[in-house]
Parts: sequence; C-alpha cells; structure tokens
Amino acid sequence: MALATTERPVHAPALEAVGPPERAPSPDRVVVINDVSVARGGATRVALGSIDLLEAAGVPTTFVAGDGGGPASGHPSGDTLALGGRHLLDGSLLRNAASGLYNARAAAKLAAWIAENDTPRTVYHLHGWSKVLSPAVFHALRPVQRRLVLSAHDYFLVCPNGAYYDYRGSSVCHRTPLGIACLTTGCDRRSQLHKLWRSSRQAILRRVADLRRVGAVLAVHDGMIPDLIRGGVPAERIRALRNPVVPWSASRVEAERNSLFLYVGRVEEEKGVDLLAAAARDAGVRLAVVGRGALQPRLAHEYPEVRQLGWKTPEELAVLIHSARAVVMPSRYPEPFGLVAVEAAASGLPLVVSATAAIADEIAGSGLGLAADPRDRAGFAAVLTGLAADDALVATMSRRGHAEAMRLAHTPASWVTELLTIYGSVLERSRPP
Repeated sequence: MALATTERPVHAPALEAVGPPERAPSPDRVVVINDVSVARGGATRVALGSIDLLEAAGVPTTFVAGDGGGPASGHPSGDTLALGGRHLLDGSLLRNAASGLYNARAAAKLAAWIAENDTPRTVYHLHGWSKVLSPAVFHALRPVQRRLVLSAHDYFLVCPNGAYYDYRGSSVCHRTPLGIACLTTGCDRRSQLHKLWRSSRQAILRRVADLRRVGAVLAVHDGMIPDLIRGGVPAERIRALRNPVVPWSASRVEAERNSLFLYVGRVEEEKGVDLLAAAARDAGVRLAVVGRGALQPRLAHEYPEVRQLGWKTPEELAVLIHSARAVVMPSRYPEPFGLVAVEAAASGLPLVVSATAAIADEIAGSGLGLAADPRDRAGFAAVLTGLAADDALVATMSRRGHAEAMRLAHTPASWVTELLTIYGSVLERSRPP
C-alpha cells in the first residue's frame, strides 16, 4: 500500500531532523523486513509504504516477507524474498508454538540471502517479527547488526506481551520485563501458560539480539523511549521517528453534520472495541467498525446494532468518513502512536482516544479531540453523549484538526528524508575504524 508524497512542513519540535554530517554515506540498498506482506495494521502499512518512498528517492530496496509474499507485497520491481512462514494463529498449535519461539527455517533462508547479497552499504530495516519470523530473525541478522535498524511499532522488543499492560488486572504495567514481578504476574490476556511461552520467547530474544550493537531502534513516539530503556534498549541507540501520515481526505469532513461514530483498526480485545460498543449502546449513538479480527463473532452476538464493515480500501474509507462524526481509538493498552488518530484528525474528524495512548495529551491539549478511560463505561458513554449533542464543539475540533493535526506526525516526504538521515548515521558508525 503506497503512501502518497506531499510537501507539507512539520512543525513539531520532536520531529526536527538531527543526524550525520552532509557527507555521510547513503545506502546501496535497503532491505525492508516484515512478518507479513498484506497490510492489516499500521506497522505493515508503514513498512510497505517505505518501499515506494525509498525507491522514489532513488534507493533500491528488497522486501523480505516472513509469509508467502506475493503481489500484495506491493514492491514496485517485484524484488521480494518470501520466507514462506505461517502466522502464529494459522495451522497446528504445537508447530506454531515451536516456530514462534525460533523459526529456524525462515532464519536460514534470510541468512543465506545475506551471505550472497550483502554489501558494506546495505541497510537492514526490521519492522515486524513477532507473528511469523520469531527471535530467530535476529540471529540471521547478527553478521549485519551494526547496519540494522529496528522499528518499535509496539513493545514486543522488550515486553513479553508486547503492550506493557496487565490484561488480567486491567492496568498499565510498570514492572521490569522478565524480572521476578513480571514472571510471577498473570498479565496475559489468554492464559498463564501463554505468558510463560511469551516469556520464554523474550528470553530467547535477549540471547540472540544484541541491542547494544544494532544501528538504531526507532520509537514511533517520543513517549515510548522510557519504556524501551526500562526493557533494556540502550538510550544511545534510540531515535524518535513518528510515522508518516496521509489524511484519509484532502477536503474537511463536515463532522458536525453527521451522527456516526467510527472505529478503524484490528477487531481484537486489546484494541477495546467491545468497550466502545458497550459505551455506544449506553450513549445511544450509532457505531460502525472498519476492520477484522478475532473479536468479531462476540461483537456480532452481544452488540448486533454495531455495523461491522470489514476492511475498506483507502478509496472506500475516504467516502465512508464523510458520514462520520468522530473516530474513536479505545485501546486497553498504551497505544504507542495511533496512526489512525492522526489520519482521522487531519481529515477533519474529532477524536476520542484512550487516556493511556502516547498521543492522548497532544490530542486533548491541541483541541483535536478528547481523552477518556474506555474501562470506565459510564464515563466513556458520557464523553460520546457529549460529542453527539454538541455541534459547535465538533465543528471546532473538525476545523482545527484539518488545519493543524499534521503537526503531530511526519508527512511521507519529511519521514523518508529523516529516515535516510538515520540510515546515513548508521552507515557512518558501522565503518571500520
């Protein structure tokens, strides 16, 4: 899925480019690595979009897909290495449990490709690894780790359940990953057995990934940095690079004329869609869900009034949002960035975001929307009721978001410029003394 290029400036101080000197080397090639080749979430959208942006900037790329790849990978020249792995939720439970701990087959294929094709100025950029590739991918990348860039789209790099969230206790987790308190807490949303499996995977990751020597770890929001450091990522390896955003609509959605509340994303428990459905029922507001996931059957059974629309193409979504009043991001866990939030706000849609989201204070402080606790059903419903009734407030948020929301993120053009600066810095440090 390509990201269109625009030339709108970014004003947020956190996004200022700081990097290597002007003569820093540029990459011969960037190898973009991701679990899957089909965009069903923000991380994969960014990974696939980076291919088009880098190619447009004159940098050759190779896409390494943990799954079977294919035309959905979106590589303009078809330069794709498909490792043929299975998603953790597909197929045999025992087989996937083993390959999820260490996918030796995928690692061997990637290692062979690196041995045959690597150059001193090839940069490797790993986006997602926890669904197919497993910690084994870090083993394959050890020979080139000084030229390896890791994007922390979530917390799986440091936290066993990937969210720094106690699903059983319904609270944000402040424990040290793999410490005694972490290992003895049943925080996993599935079971304690699954927590033990994930902790084992995290221990393997620590053995095979030397985060002291990687080129860079990119936090998609500045607020992630303390939690990455708490999990063992050296501070000097971390760079904040917010995701690139393209608004869903160039023209402002006249949200004040509409009544439909919208959720866009994976329909999973951690995303809090069930909490939103309950609050929407109490508030008496219409709700539509764009996306798919394991929570769909339960949602259909318990909240039949919610319209489940499945995934939409960008063109279909651009039409649908002109019937929406607001977009809600009700995640249970601390959402690291929230690509959907900025895409929506920049299109003129007011936001209701979980108070634990990294971007919540900026959204509320900029007047682009409201922050709420989705676990407080009555309070959450009251926020939806208030937005449904206040046309003037919705209109103000809509106009402000359309004019100012892009200050919270990079445009594709500014993002790829900053990314190339980081690549240059990584190559500069990787040069032999």
